[in-house]
Amino acid sequence: MKASILSFRAAVLMVIAGTIWGIVMGISQDHSTMPAHAHLNLLGWVSLFLFGIYYHLHPAVDLNRLALVQVWIWIVGTIVLTIGVGLAHSGHAVGEPIAAVSSLVVLADALLFGWLGFRREPAELAGPRSTVPAE
Repeated sequence: MKASILSFRAAVLMVIAGTIWGIVMGISQDHSTMPAHAHLNLLGWVSLFLFGIYYHLHPAVDLNRLALVQVWIWIVGTIVLTIGVGLAHSGHAVGEPIAAVSSLVVLADALLFGWLGFRREPAELAGPRSTVPAE
């Protein structure tokens, strides 16, 4: 599976979960976990969708196995971070270290994405292609 496809699919699942969570908070009038809800929407829906767009626009990177690893780490990191923030904001002290460690995982994964985006692909190293037809 391509990294772009995984990113898009995971983003859709995250936005559905985040929307349901928001509706439940609204119905219950308990917004104590709103920061976790926001993390899920921003990291899960927005970031994953943007990763998917980037990977789709850069096919050489999209097919790189490391890009797929980056997306999986982001998915797991986002879920664990969301749980940690939710626990912390609902009065469970165990959430603080979970949120702290998982936020470092997400940061490291953001650095991996940055490296994937800034490194030069073999096609770039070959130089620009000529658009002049052969004679």
